[in-house]
Amino acid sequence: MFHQLKFAFFGIGLLILLSAGCEKKEKEYQAIMSTEFGDVTILLYNSTPKHRDNFMKLVNEGFYTDLLFHRVIQSFMIQGGDPKSKDATRDMLLGGGGPGYTIDAEIGAPHIRGAVAAARTANPKKESSGCQFYIVTGKRITPQELLQTELAKKIKYNDVQKKLYLEQGGYPSLDMEYTVFGEVVSGMDIVDKISMSPADERDRPLKDVKMTIKMIN
Repeated sequence: MFHQLKFAFFGIGLLILLSAGCEKKEKEYQAIMSTEFGDVTILLYNSTPKHRDNFMKLVNEGFYTDLLFHRVIQSFMIQGGDPKSKDATRDMLLGGGGPGYTIDAEIGAPHIRGAVAAARTANPKKESSGCQFYIVTGKRITPQELLQTELAKKIKYNDVQKKLYLEQGGYPSLDMEYTVFGEVVSGMDIVDKISMSPADERDRPLKDVKMTIKMIN
């Protein structure tokens, strides 16, 4: 998989990317998410510092320990991080919990397969949930779909983004709507397994899928 360049922000030119490569490399932050299916390694983006720092803070506090992936949809995404999901009964409605604050939008990176993004409720500023996130599994994308998305959203994908969308898939209809703040660098097979968990009418897995997240650097 491409590393960070994979999710280069809209509007950044090749010259800027090349120039950045000549500068001192920023420290990278990665987290490992453990589940009963296996481990998933996530790279956090320095280009979304508010989301990066908040996620690291919560991880270091043990916030995500034993929380559930409460919503899984094949060929779309898996979502978790609701604090109400810890020890939640089967009849409990999940997805509305949070830490009591939101995060300013840092929108730019696209929803290519493996994107890690912040969930949110409908709000005019597109502010993110303070804790809930989703990982895109996505679907196959055609050139026509990408073109339609560009026209509808008035954006322009660069060549790298187009190539990755066409080769790996994703969910471009979410672009410019939610903040992507990281990417899966290993363990997408684990994400796929979670996404295929049998689920109820609310898309909650019939068998609870718990997570534990720790920073690894």
